[in-house]
Amino acid sequence: MLAFLLEIREWWINGTIYPFAVFMTMIWALWLLRIVLARRYKPWTAPHTATTSVIIPVVDEPEDLFRSVLQRIIQQQPTEIIVVINGRRNPDLERICTDLDVMWVWTEIPGKRNALRVGLEHATGEIAVLVDSDTIWTRNTLSELIKPFRDAEVGGVTTRQRILEPGRSVLTRWADWLESVRCQYSLPAMSVMGAVGCLPGRTIAFRKRILDDCMHDFLNEKFLGVFLEVSDDRTLTNYTLKAGYRTVYQSSSLVYTDAPLELKKLAKQQYRWARGSQYNSLRMFWWMLRHAKVLWLFYMADILVPFVLLGTFASWGMAAFERSRPGIYNELPLPEIGWQALLFILGLAAVMSLISMAVRFGRHFAYRPQDMFFLPVFMLINTLLLLPVRLLGFFRMAHNASWGTRADSFAGERARSPLVVVPYLLGGAMLFGSVMMSV
Repeated sequence: MLAFLLEIREWWINGTIYPFAVFMTMIWALWLLRIVLARRYKPWTAPHTATTSVIIPVVDEPEDLFRSVLQRIIQQQPTEIIVVINGRRNPDLERICTDLDVMWVWTEIPGKRNALRVGLEHATGEIAVLVDSDTIWTRNTLSELIKPFRDAEVGGVTTRQRILEPGRSVLTRWADWLESVRCQYSLPAMSVMGAVGCLPGRTIAFRKRILDDCMHDFLNEKFLGVFLEVSDDRTLTNYTLKAGYRTVYQSSSLVYTDAPLELKKLAKQQYRWARGSQYNSLRMFWWMLRHAKVLWLFYMADILVPFVLLGTFASWGMAAFERSRPGIYNELPLPEIGWQALLFILGLAAVMSLISMAVRFGRHFAYRPQDMFFLPVFMLINTLLLLPVRLLGFFRMAHNASWGTRADSFAGERARSPLVVVPYLLGGAMLFGSVMMSV
């Protein structure tokens, strides 16, 4: 943020155009566009009636949690509930389903995608509601979720999602902040356009016929020669959009989910999401460019920002190593001693970044003001965890991989594709360009 403001100053006063300043101006313009679009968002309010099949893939869950998940869903009286236990047999979960009179099936093939296929084969409802096995519904989650299907052009709907008991740790508070930011800005903005790029998978609803039509491709489509299990929710969203339907967000349908309490597990979760999001963005590159240009801008910026930030950090490191500093910093009242000047610049840059985050995500802090005290920690997690994880996720998009956070889940394929080098080449080019842009 500091470099951006200083470069804008030079641009305004001396007419010197910096590529980094141009890029960041575009990022702020996209943020303003999100704000404008999000302000136009309204949830669907007219009631709608449809038959619903709730499909819950599960590998393993604590018994008390899984029982609570099922009981809350039963209370909302869907047409049917189908639990698909995949991988090894789980007698405890089978017993819970039997006790609650919930239909369950078992498939020895591990993996969420195959479990969804099995569930759909047994489903009879017009609307297929896909639910993660650790997701807690609130009052009227289902009735609110299906309201947008009153519009025949709507093919997929997602809920508002929050973290259970976010005050348990800094990590759960950060995870809840991320969910809040997504639900306050990105989801409503995309929904207004009728093109939510990813309907988050904790609880999502699709017209069943859409899933039936795309199921073969869903189970077999490869990216750069590799079948990737991750990002099933984004992939199903892609097929819905490509079939000509709208995908929307229903803020009045609320669910809660847990977040990892361990840093290692949180990193694995974010790595899986980073790989899935970015490979699907590239897979949908040309479709979005032709049919949803604003969505294309949102997702391309999402990919580019980590590379640009890393390039900026690298240019600072090069300047420190060479005991020099870019000319834009000469107007600052810097100490004469080199290392003190560097610390001053880094400290001022951190303060400016905090102010930037406070401005951009003000809606969340208005809702939960106590999180302002955790803003420096959020920034550190974003920089030291999320940034490298997103970069690693891009470079390793075409690698085989397991699910990552659950034992006995999909373990990945053994085959390798020579196209695995493509993300490395593309990422290396973007990284080189970002360094040159920041020098």
